[in-house]
Amino acid sequence: MNTFNASLSTFFDYVLSPLDKVGPKTALIVLSGVFGVLALAIFKYISFQRGIATVKDRIKGHMIEIRLYQDDLRVVASAVGKVVFRNVQYLALNFGPFIPLAIPFLFVTAQMVTRYAYAPVAVVAADAKLLPGQGTMLEVRLAEGHEADIAGLQVVLPAGVKALSPLVRSPSEGRAFQEVVAIASGVHKLEFRLANGVTEMKTFVAGDVELRALQPRRVASSQWWNLAAPDDCAVLWPAEPAFEASSPFRSIAFRYPDRDLGWLPGGESGVLLTFVVASMIFGVAALKPLGVTI
Repeated sequence: MNTFNASLSTFFDYVLSPLDKVGPKTALIVLSGVFGVLALAIFKYISFQRGIATVKDRIKGHMIEIRLYQDDLRVVASAVGKVVFRNVQYLALNFGPFIPLAIPFLFVTAQMVTRYAYAPVAVVAADAKLLPGQGTMLEVRLAEGHEADIAGLQVVLPAGVKALSPLVRSPSEGRAFQEVVAIASGVHKLEFRLANGVTEMKTFVAGDVELRALQPRRVASSQWWNLAAPDDCAVLWPAEPAFEASSPFRSIAFRYPDRDLGWLPGGESGVLLTFVVASMIFGVAALKPLGVTI
């Protein structure tokens, strides 16, 4: 999983490098549009285009039949049934090809979220008087069968990060929490140690640092796909290596602020919404030039 994510990230670094100068808003829209057009072109070759066109024509014919024979209930009822049946056919012919397209969609959206959804944590003065809840909450979760090991967890913070609360552990759940604040700009490495000697790191970016990608969660490679806990799917977090499958850590997470994208909505949901809308608009515009029937 790590090799695949690293290779895909390198590919996107290369592809997106020409867009670095135009800003994240333009890059996000352009990338969304290119994916929409490419997905449409692929759809043309993996879908039954002639079948889709035939079903659409038959739906239109049955609709005309309803209009012409609206006084004959028997004919209208038969035509309505045919319209329903043809619509089911139409949906099946269109939905089937979208299943394989969902795979590249997943990888592309993961890259776009980590690149455009988040901003670094704000830096505060070292002597600032902050109340609980004004910092960033770290959450550590251990894998099933290792819950009790959380009792020996230690969090080692670098010089640019300060604890705002003590480390709270829950051995029964295998979870631990600590609130921290950044007191210096930089790419900080948080260290998480267990009593058995296992140590994992998590990147914590603060201040005016510019990175290609940020991710608030580091997860286990064994959880490469998990519908029961989608936030822990390793395919969604390509910016940092996942934990090895043998690691007792399941996830280390916190929340980055939403990135300001100006007139575009920010954050994870904003990036996903922009991606879907822009790809659809570009795709619709390319329907006739590409000769695609949907």
